[in-house]
Amino acid sequence: MIRGYPASAGIAPGDTLVLHIATDAPHFRVVFYRWGDGLLRVSETDWLPGKYAAPQGAAEDWQWPSYEFPVPHDWPSAVYIAHLEEPGGNAVAVVLAMESAAVLFVVRGSGHSRLLYKIPLATYHAYNCTGGGCFYVNPPRSEDPPGARLSLLRPGGGIGGETWGALDYYDLSSPRQTFAHWDARFIRWLLRNGYEPEFCTDLDIHADPDLCNRYRFMLSVGHDEYWSETIRDRTEEFVSKGGNVAFFGANLCWWRIHIIDGGAAMLCHQGGPRGALDHWWPSTGAGRPEDSLTGVSYRNGGGWWDGPRNTRGYIVQDPEHWVFAGTGLGRGEAFGDKTSPPLVGYECDGAPLDEFDKATGLAVLSSNAGSTGTPNGFRVLAASVLDGNWQELPPRKSYSAGEGMHAATMGIFSRNGTVFTAGTTDWAQVLENEHVHIITRNVIDRLLRE
Repeated sequence: MIRGYPASAGIAPGDTLVLHIATDAPHFRVVFYRWGDGLLRVSETDWLPGKYAAPQGAAEDWQWPSYEFPVPHDWPSAVYIAHLEEPGGNAVAVVLAMESAAVLFVVRGSGHSRLLYKIPLATYHAYNCTGGGCFYVNPPRSEDPPGARLSLLRPGGGIGGETWGALDYYDLSSPRQTFAHWDARFIRWLLRNGYEPEFCTDLDIHADPDLCNRYRFMLSVGHDEYWSETIRDRTEEFVSKGGNVAFFGANLCWWRIHIIDGGAAMLCHQGGPRGALDHWWPSTGAGRPEDSLTGVSYRNGGGWWDGPRNTRGYIVQDPEHWVFAGTGLGRGEAFGDKTSPPLVGYECDGAPLDEFDKATGLAVLSSNAGSTGTPNGFRVLAASVLDGNWQELPPRKSYSAGEGMHAATMGIFSRNGTVFTAGTTDWAQVLENEHVHIITRNVIDRLLRE
């Protein structure tokens, strides 16, 4: 058995990548792959002396033996996988869903591209159960500061660890909260369609106040659930200065995290006698509704985690908007209703809606939407009402759980820069659908040049 983790998952070309690796084999080597239109082998090391180290708990710095690898100056910005190979005839082929023998890291760009792709490393680690716990099972408790504490210095975090959560009924090949499930698909689609993104992790944004400002447009995809205040501040500042952001995901910015111990760990308070201190939206938490960042919230949407789900798809509200150019879709028409998986789900974010006319398919935004955090000028582009069969319909403001209308919402607003939100985690799963493909291209092309 061989496992490893990076001292830092974000690295610049020309810097030194430090991997902490433990194995019971006498020797091992590292084979480096870059993710693009599949895994491209870029280099390999000589055989290195192996050292054994025992696993630790989920809250601890595992302090495994360290190995240094200079990153060549000519490596392009991308997501990379370090495959840890042991000698012998039983070498395991590298795949993105590996639970051991692989480490994910990101080589950052320098702003030569206008497009920045943000990897949600904090969310990967929130569901990373390596060491016996995560935020969802056996959360390691911290009294000061209060909450659950997870180490960022342990195997896992996108690949190479144990992941908590139900497998996707529509795709059993990869756990949902890993790089393979959403981000890898979207990145491959970007490259196949001629885009040239540069990459960072969310923790890079936390550490570098100037990172976003090197770009015109930032992408967040899939499940980007855990944000520090610093990451959110810098994203909102980027938009206020005219930068554009597209969220092709959902359950976005649902929990606040605190990066502690010099970036070695993160903490989140998700419940207690005074409530969840690190929910973004309530006054008992951060008092800063996530709607004001993305335009939507999981409070107004819902989740369907297990088994097949049925939806009517997204119902077009504003077909004249440039987002729908070239789709041929008209007002009240559906798209994404026949895809596999269904476009809407597995988790959805929504704007607060008061009405949805079944005859016309048209939605009415709540008159008090502004009081819930919905930005001024938010335009509902498409919506999909979630019926009572959804496995979670969270409490909306002024409603109990399951009450009031819950609807996945695709929308857009401007605050100097433009923010687009898709309102569903599974957008990246159905990019080959004609309408989804065209809308995605419209959004990226427009927000890259604006």
